[in-house]
Amino acid sequence: LYPLGITEAFVAPTRKPWTSKLNAEVVTDLPESLEDSAEIAAKACEQFAEAAGNSLARCRVDVDFTVGDETYTLLKASTEYMQSFSSAISYLMIPGIMQERQKEMMRVSEAKVEWMEMGEEAADEDESITKRRQELMEILQSGGATKAWDGPKCRIYFPDEGNAALARRDWQGLVPACVEFSSCGGRQMEDISKDVVHLYFCPKASESDMVEEVLKKAETTLADTLRMSIFVNPQLVDMGVTGYGYAGRRLRERLIDQLTSTYYLKTMPWGAVTRCWPKAFTIWQEDQAAEGGYRLLSCLGDRIPEAVEVEDIYAIENGEMDAPKDGPGFLNAIGDFVQGMTQL
Repeated sequence: LYPLGITEAFVAPTRKPWTSKLNAEVVTDLPESLEDSAEIAAKACEQFAEAAGNSLARCRVDVDFTVGDETYTLLKASTEYMQSFSSAISYLMIPGIMQERQKEMMRVSEAKVEWMEMGEEAADEDESITKRRQELMEILQSGGATKAWDGPKCRIYFPDEGNAALARRDWQGLVPACVEFSSCGGRQMEDISKDVVHLYFCPKASESDMVEEVLKKAETTLADTLRMSIFVNPQLVDMGVTGYGYAGRRLRERLIDQLTSTYYLKTMPWGAVTRCWPKAFTIWQEDQAAEGGYRLLSCLGDRIPEAVEVEDIYAIENGEMDAPKDGPGFLNAIGDFVQGMTQL
């Protein structure tokens, strides 16, 4: 009844995606800053990959600081976070890159000291000193890098080539040298033989066919070396594209349901919802009287909660609505209906 296209024909490699049990007793604390959030997320992903062992480690990281502000696209609003996260995950999972970064920082520090000791440039300065100034300036401008990185790599897949090209131009010096940029669309010409980690940045439902094709090729070609695939702020559910029926259900079964939520942080006008694997999703409310400025509202399971569910918990905890009665009441029925529709 349905043509067998790329998405219907998608079959995961021999190694099956790994899942784990929830440590629901442990509350997830809020991060101190954007950078802290990125480091916590990267550590959770690394631990997830270690726990997966030889199985495929597929996970997702969802971060939203916009509080409903739609001035910028999700990709644009997530760019700074992605730079911090890709750096953090590289330092944790790419062998040798942390040591290389430490050497670069040392070169920069030594170059700054030597530059200051040389003092201001003089008109009758010796030619050798002028040459050395140029060498020091190159070290400072390059961030201490002396050669192109030729070791294991972390690759970021953007939704399109335009955004990947902008990252190649603008992200230099903001992420480690091991990070390379590709796109899910177009011809896949890059050498991925040294890739260890793949990051899929803000993939959309309209591009799900291409995402699955790239994912399948990578996990098959790099079966022995690719440690994990991380989806950062995926937008793979769009009822205007996938619909509620067969196509949407198949996409969820093949891809979305196989992504473990290793980190989640969504700011609300009144607080935040967060989760760090393997801990539980936790809802916090701003409260100046509470320690740290936030008080715990609820500790949920390992399923990403729906927005209406979070708002209901806030309203109930703050006396704005009554808690639903036990049994099959109207609110419970509506909740079951919403949850069922999201599983289609």
